Amino acid sequence: MKPVRLVLVAAPLAVAALLAVVLALAGGNGSLVLRMPLATVLVVSGALLSVVLVLALVVRPMRMRRRDAALVAARAEGSVAERDAHRRFLRRLDHELKNPVTAIRSALAAGEQTPSENLVIASAQAARLSGVVTQLRALSSLETRPIEASRVDLTVIVEEEVAALRDELAARGAHRSVETSLPTVPWPLPPVTGDPDLLAVAVRNLLLNAVKYSDEGARIEVRGTEETDAVVIEVADTGWGIRGEDLPFVWEELWRAQDARGVEGTGLGLSLVRVVVHRHGGEVSLRSQFGRGTSVRLALPRAPR
Repeated sequence: MKPVRLVLVAAPLAVAALLAVVLALAGGNGSLVLRMPLATVLVVSGALLSVVLVLALVVRPMRMRRRDAALVAARAEGSVAERDAHRRFLRRLDHELKNPVTAIRSALAAGEQTPSENLVIASAQAARLSGVVTQLRALSSLETRPIEASRVDLTVIVEEEVAALRDELAARGAHRSVETSLPTVPWPLPPVTGDPDLLAVAVRNLLLNAVKYSDEGARIEVRGTEETDAVVIEVADTGWGIRGEDLPFVWEELWRAQDARGVEGTGLGLSLVRVVVHRHGGEVSLRSQFGRGTSVRLALPRAPR
């Protein structure tokens, strides 16, 4: 029997026993004429009441211990998950840093034979290392530093970033169809509150990912919609897509999908997007089908009217 039920049963029984003692000591006509010394009656009554009190004092600590044990178990489970995520991050960091360091050492060791070529290799890998460190530092700073809170027109940001991407693609001779679908009637997208530079970084990262993980001739669409309390920007592409088993890890720092590990990058782009959106009080989500494409959706709170 559970301790709480035990108290609920024992308390009435103790009181009933106390009444029975009193009645047994009463006269036959029901008048309370004691046939035993008063001290004896008080001792018996006190003993019965003590049982109830002891049970009550035992039950509460037992319930608290069970509750505390549940909290400890939950915290332990959370700590294990955090440790696992941290270990995965460190393994990815080790991988990202080890490859360029190895390349730099090899290039420097062979520098006497073909100095110009190996210096180029060492310089490129050093630049890659610098990029990883810089983005990690930026990511860490974003999670804590205050952000600007001005009214931001996402339509302007999207149009500027798409125009810049088109110019870059043309300069590289790369071919992607980049289109926008942003409402203008009966009204444009409402503004959001935030840091325009950080929001531009988030949009730019999504556009660059769409280009990076797609082939020549792929289509990229940037759509804007208005919801009750949010402004939504969606960047969709007909690129490679992400395998189902890789989807749970796409937001983790330095993570690279198995099909994207041959592509130059740090694996920090989506992590940066997630942090920027969350710092603005928004939500970010991703859908993808391998071989068909990917869609990333940013939902940001609209600015007060």
